[in-house]
Amino acid sequence: MSLEMIDVSGLATIQDSGRRSWRRFGVPMSGPMDAFAFHAANSLASNPVECAVIEIGLGDAIFQATRDCVIAVTGVGYQLSVYIWEFPLWNSFFIRAGWKISLNKRDNGMWAYLAVTGGIQTQPILGSRSTYLRGAFGGFNGRQLQIGDVIETGNLSPSSHELAGRTLPKEALPAYIQNPTIDVIIGPQTKYFNDDSMDTFLSSEYSMSLTSDRMGYRLEGPQLTHRGKTELISEGMTFGAIQVPSNGQPIVMMADCPTTGGYPKIGTVATADLPLLAQCVPNKSRIRFRETTVSKAQKKYRALMSGLRSIVEAD
Repeated sequence: MSLEMIDVSGLATIQDSGRRSWRRFGVPMSGPMDAFAFHAANSLASNPVECAVIEIGLGDAIFQATRDCVIAVTGVGYQLSVYIWEFPLWNSFFIRAGWKISLNKRDNGMWAYLAVTGGIQTQPILGSRSTYLRGAFGGFNGRQLQIGDVIETGNLSPSSHELAGRTLPKEALPAYIQNPTIDVIIGPQTKYFNDDSMDTFLSSEYSMSLTSDRMGYRLEGPQLTHRGKTELISEGMTFGAIQVPSNGQPIVMMADCPTTGGYPKIGTVATADLPLLAQCVPNKSRIRFRETTVSKAQKKYRALMSGLRSIVEAD
């Protein structure tokens, strides 16, 4: 079975759980921007957690099913239409051959995820189906999806239709809001910032630059002042690391971030709050940061992911 891309005005790529085993060779992990929405889409579609899905951001997308299938759609800031009906996100649906699936961008939020029972089937590159656009590999020929692309999916079993009508309750979702307060673990290079900068970082409001992308979210707000060096010998980085270059404006590393970097890091976003940050809108959302601890961040993440077990089955 397969889906055909009928129309697209946004950024649509194929992403799985990421290319984790190659970071030591300088290959970015890629994967979803909103990992919770990604995992929820696969859970609703009864897929293994590592299955590839379609990530849609920054605009609209329309697909047409070439055969019967079951889909699940999650995310923030999109209106879902199937055939002649409109549906809420965070649900699974049975789709008949020939029906169109439309995702239309709304004001809030940034990313939506379309999973198909059986998973998206493309050729894995370095053990992953995730698209890395800057490297032009993975996903669908290493590029974003275009009109006319036919995306192969796994086979539908005779009982797969029973997976339709599943939903994830609202209370299990992250607290997606337009202007979030994001938990951060301070460090590791606090000695490279003066005391006023640390206070400024934790008390100020930031907006997201229009130059932000899947590699990094560039923040705009009060300038942070370095103490001494503004560049270091490059060292390892991870999704959520907050670098501060010489201009004093923080950059949060996102899904396609490089594996190393040489700017001082003032903190790292708690994994449980990365979905909240990922769904912020450039030049619109207002972001604040709040200090947390490793143990509190771990507890918050475990509680968030345990919510995926609360999927409600169809009657």
